[in-house]
Amino acid sequence: MPSSSAPITIISRCTVVPHKPSTLNDLKLSISDLNMLSCHYIQKGCIYAAPSLPQTTLIQSLKTSLSQTLSIFPPLAGTFRTSDSGHVYVHSNDSGVHFIHAAASAVSVSDLLSSKDVPNTFQQLFPFHKKLNYTAHFSPIMAVQVTELADGVFIGVAVNHAVTDGASLWHFFNTFAEFSRGAASPSRLPDFRRDSILVSEAVLRLPDGDLKVSFNANETLRERIFGFSRESIRRLKAEANRRAPPENQICSDDGGSAVELMAKMSNDTKLETVTGNKPNSEIVEISSFQSLCALTWRAVTRARKIPLSKSTTFRMAVNVRSRMEPKLGDNYFGNAIQSFATCATAEEVVCRDLSWSAKQLNKSVRAYDSDAVKRAIEDWECEPQCFALGNHDGATVQMGSSPRFPMYDNDFGWGKPVAVRSGAANKFDGKMSAFPGRDGGGSVDLEVVLAPDAMAALECDDEFMLYASG
Repeated sequence: MPSSSAPITIISRCTVVPHKPSTLNDLKLSISDLNMLSCHYIQKGCIYAAPSLPQTTLIQSLKTSLSQTLSIFPPLAGTFRTSDSGHVYVHSNDSGVHFIHAAASAVSVSDLLSSKDVPNTFQQLFPFHKKLNYTAHFSPIMAVQVTELADGVFIGVAVNHAVTDGASLWHFFNTFAEFSRGAASPSRLPDFRRDSILVSEAVLRLPDGDLKVSFNANETLRERIFGFSRESIRRLKAEANRRAPPENQICSDDGGSAVELMAKMSNDTKLETVTGNKPNSEIVEISSFQSLCALTWRAVTRARKIPLSKSTTFRMAVNVRSRMEPKLGDNYFGNAIQSFATCATAEEVVCRDLSWSAKQLNKSVRAYDSDAVKRAIEDWECEPQCFALGNHDGATVQMGSSPRFPMYDNDFGWGKPVAVRSGAANKFDGKMSAFPGRDGGGSVDLEVVLAPDAMAALECDDEFMLYASG
């Protein structure tokens, strides 16, 4: 990542508390929550054009609407407590969240968005830099930083990842924006029930000594945002849904034949798509997101120059709210995510066509039903432990976030965001995050974090750059 960053001046700090006292009982952390105790806080934020409000009015308005929002989401204004039995709870004690008002008068919106790599100025636009989730036992669960730019404003949120997943975070963010626009009540209320199979009697025994993340948080990395337009996604999905050619293709370690095959297929109008009729075969449509994931898996595997015989892994986070029986509602507050992996050799990923990789991902997604959710819970209860984020074998890609999250539904009263960005939390070689595109309409922005050599190779990958921009 770029080493230079513009100075950020802290103007003020305070604590914002809910405007109504909480009556919510302590919330027991679920298995999905406990998995995250040794990870960093989530850091997400939105860039806006400058509002036509005086500084004092803007800041006071945001404090007021934040206070109203915390009354709807009281766990975010609480702290952790661990019971004598070893179970961890969120104690909604109205202790409040940190609110930081900052200024970066030398930083413009274009400075943040026009750089080829994501500038590490963003590290200063978020509070709680690389803060560990477990520390909410003795510090706030959330912090909000509002930074005035030369021609805009950045609203950055850091929230404990053992309290919320992405769906719950953006539910909070959307509600915060609603109150800021003057809403009398939120359009959606969070569901704080803890009566699902995700809540276990098993106890997570944490190791003695200081907890640490399971990856090198100080590794030298590059981070870029690659844009995929609606049209590009449409073409990519069509390519992934073509019928695969024979699998006995010859492939070299540089993956060159895979690129040649891609170019041939792009111009071959005689290849069938999976929507065609063929007796005794299952017709499965590859989704747009699965197509994008397959493209990324292939391109990153090539960029890393992984030996063809080595196993590679594409790991995805899955929202289990609708996969469980009985189902959790969309407004369930907390983590309702599990992770699953799709594995194949580097040769299979880069030498077979895009459709083959996409179909492997599709099979994994379709197989992750309520029984798979239950198996994951049973496995965890047999051996409770935190999730080990990272690329430990040098051949893993891990996809997070979702282009379906309502990230741009955050008008605080002066327009929708210009862009959405994340902080340095939980970043490692191979970490990918998918955001809805700035242009809307089904476009996607893919946040890519890679080792410098791999990123340079990705930027020259013909297949990847055929669809990506940025």
